[in-house]
Amino acid sequence: MKKLLGLVFLMLLLISATEMASSKPTLHPSIEGTWELVSFYNYIDGVNVSDTLPATDGYRQIKMYYNGKVMWTRYVPNDSVEWFGYGSYQVDGDKLMEKLEYMSASMRKVANPDMLWTMELQLENNRFSQIFTDEEGNRINSENYKRID
Repeated sequence: MKKLLGLVFLMLLLISATEMASSKPTLHPSIEGTWELVSFYNYIDGVNVSDTLPATDGYRQIKMYYNGKVMWTRYVPNDSVEWFGYGSYQVDGDKLMEKLEYMSASMRKVANPDMLWTMELQLENNRFSQIFTDEEGNRINSENYKRID
């Protein structure tokens, strides 16, 4: 009986001395991965959100970021226009820069001449927002994404 009590005491001592580790690893936000557009924000005064517009039923926009390359595609129901693009990206703090090298004809019609977009980036582990700003740095609107597996 003394041996059993001694063994139990020793086990309790060892268990209490061990450090409890979290079963969830701490993730560091990274834009690398596959993302789906879930909503848009419009800004009323360059700071505050005036509208939140969810993606409509059937609308699907996917972006993929890997090894400095970005690819995206958009499907809009009841629309025969194709929307897609491919290029490179860079994250610098809270800035996301995308430079498209190849895109659909519909995208080329609305693209800026240098095909470079610099956006404000708000990045968390499983979601991010790319925020478009005017020349003075005021927020205009954003695309909000969730990470998909």
